[in-house]
Amino acid sequence: MAGYLPESREAVDEWQAGLVLQLADGEQAFSPGVRELKQLIERDGIVRMYVSQMIEEVLPPHRHIKGVDELLAALDRIRGTAPQYSPNREKRVFFPMSALFVYMMMTPAGEALFRIERFNRALQKILKEWCAYLDSDSSLGVLTEKEDGWLSAPAVKEFGLGDYVTEADRKKQHWGFTSFNAFFHREILPGKRPVDTDPSAVVSANDGAVFRIARGVRETDRFWLKGQPYSLVDMLNGSAYTSRFLDGDVFQSFLAGSDYHRWRSPIDGVVRSAEVVDGLMFSNAESAGEDPTAGTYSQGYQASVNTRGLVFIESPDPKIGMVCVIPIGITEISSVTIRVKPGQPVKKGDELGWFSYGGSSMCLVFEPGKVRFADDLKPDTKIRVSARIATVVR
Repeated sequence: MAGYLPESREAVDEWQAGLVLQLADGEQAFSPGVRELKQLIERDGIVRMYVSQMIEEVLPPHRHIKGVDELLAALDRIRGTAPQYSPNREKRVFFPMSALFVYMMMTPAGEALFRIERFNRALQKILKEWCAYLDSDSSLGVLTEKEDGWLSAPAVKEFGLGDYVTEADRKKQHWGFTSFNAFFHREILPGKRPVDTDPSAVVSANDGAVFRIARGVRETDRFWLKGQPYSLVDMLNGSAYTSRFLDGDVFQSFLAGSDYHRWRSPIDGVVRSAEVVDGLMFSNAESAGEDPTAGTYSQGYQASVNTRGLVFIESPDPKIGMVCVIPIGITEISSVTIRVKPGQPVKKGDELGWFSYGGSSMCLVFEPGKVRFADDLKPDTKIRVSARIATVVR
């Protein structure tokens, strides 16, 4: 679904087996984040129990990480490397953290472990170290025009890089990108995502694909159950604005790894509140069943529990009211960066922020009775940022 992992499941096993061989080079000087996770596992019996059980519960032929030391060494190696491009969909691994955890996170112990806050905080420190590496020029080695480079001819075609770079850019070293993350959340060329300026149009905040449209959303609901209903109190982190959205609508979409990862305002208005809520990463809803995609089946659940942004925008038009934009990190780093502040006016199509490297989801929450969604927006329908997804009810 995301393009995170190889289409061939055997290729995931081959990648994990190859990773383990790379760990056999001797002792590693772990990063501060990996050392901190190691110390947590050593001193916290509950965390140690779940980590050990999680590894043991992965059954052959998928168990390649055999113990805690190998898991720590694998995390340390990944956080100091940049993902490699490959045109081969059968075998490529774009998201190595997802490839490392894909089977572990589905085990009973893994589902419990990734909900433990102290474990998540330690893991997020490692992800922040990885983000810092991908923000640095040390990560530029994969931005080449070679066959396995992100600027190769197959990558240009697959990612539509003509929407992001000019002929002049292509003549620069690494096409002018200063880091891998600068490439990942690259800015689009003017005119490539035109804004629907019709006053009755509400536009998409992002490129991606429709996950779900829900109406009559409740204040609280059991988001962990089958169907993963939306629970406003949990999604909005107890915001004072929650009551405005009772019985309202949620439009959720999914961003694949190849999508444009900056997000924009769906309406004209004023930012009333903007914050990042620290939450879980790599957490699944058991009700989603076995998920070989590293978490994409659990997006409704993740809207209530994962690390996410909350940007409340109020329109001057009472027919539109307030909209909450909720960018959600799912896997890898998925850092949520908000660039707007409370009190700031925004126009429809103005940039609100971006995701760093990782898989992501986006929810737009509307007050009840304010919008009518386009009839063709079925699950998996592709959407483009700043294009109409709904019409204001007049």
